[in-house]
Amino acid sequence: MPLVLSILREVRDPRDINARHDLAELLFVALAATLCGAKSCVDIAEFVEGREDELKEIVELKHGCPSHDTFSRVFRLLDPEELSAALSAFVLALRRELGLGSPRGVVAIDGKALRRGYEKGRAFMPPLMVSAWDAETRVAIAAMRAPASNEVAATLALLKSLDLKGCTVTADALHCRPETAKALIAKKAHYALALKANQGRLFAAAERSFAQADGIDCFETRDSAHGRTEVRRASVLPLAQLNEPPAFPGLKAIGRIEALRTPADGKAAASVRYIALSKVLTPRKLAETVRAHWTIENQLHWSLDVVFHEDDARTRKDNAPQNLA
Repeated sequence: MPLVLSILREVRDPRDINARHDLAELLFVALAATLCGAKSCVDIAEFVEGREDELKEIVELKHGCPSHDTFSRVFRLLDPEELSAALSAFVLALRRELGLGSPRGVVAIDGKALRRGYEKGRAFMPPLMVSAWDAETRVAIAAMRAPASNEVAATLALLKSLDLKGCTVTADALHCRPETAKALIAKKAHYALALKANQGRLFAAAERSFAQADGIDCFETRDSAHGRTEVRRASVLPLAQLNEPPAFPGLKAIGRIEALRTPADGKAAASVRYIALSKVLTPRKLAETVRAHWTIENQLHWSLDVVFHEDDARTRKDNAPQNLA
């Protein structure tokens, strides 16, 4: 606990000099409350009030339990970058204590809107957070608010702050662009980026190359759950076997995932997805990498919405949406 408090003391206090409650203590109890399921500043204040005696064994709380207004004011004023840096340091310290070190497997990048965190009259443009998710340890290692909902700009800024050496970074087709590929190469990371028609020439080359290829090795999986069956078939074409691909930074191969979903009514639906790869993967490894990417939706975003009710949160003033996300 002293280590956590020492990390939180690195955050600059934006309040006036006459502020009563110690900032590091406020952040510590807010972190504890959030980990225990608190969803708002009111929840945090009630958590502290209900567990005052236990918390005082760790922090002083010299002036008693802070009010929900105190927590709200603090999170509105705090510099998001400073708080994010402190929380990232906390996660790194936690990983070290668990013997995990830096991420080395699949790191998934994805954006998520805070659907009710909008200002009055701007429901069409809620705040957008971009998260980096370590699929192996199931830990969110960083998050950043997208300026003006620009997910690409936020992702590029987020990547600069992470140690990604040796990782495979996955993202949806929005991020399949040269600047993202260059940023990942600079971080000594590999990429597996969903490829769609936004990269028209590369997408066309992928379709053409797989259509012309013979005897491609495949890896097939079959899953049955909730009355439906889904068969997925993964295959990979190295760069040398692609038909006139356009230049793309670091591109070494294109992967393909063919899926056939059959629900209970028997009406099957087929889909084909392509993935730009900076490393030639086996079909099995490609399938595992693509499945690992979706854990950011199933295990992070789902938990934020269903457990923490993030989409229902009306926190919207100043820096509070990003600080509490």
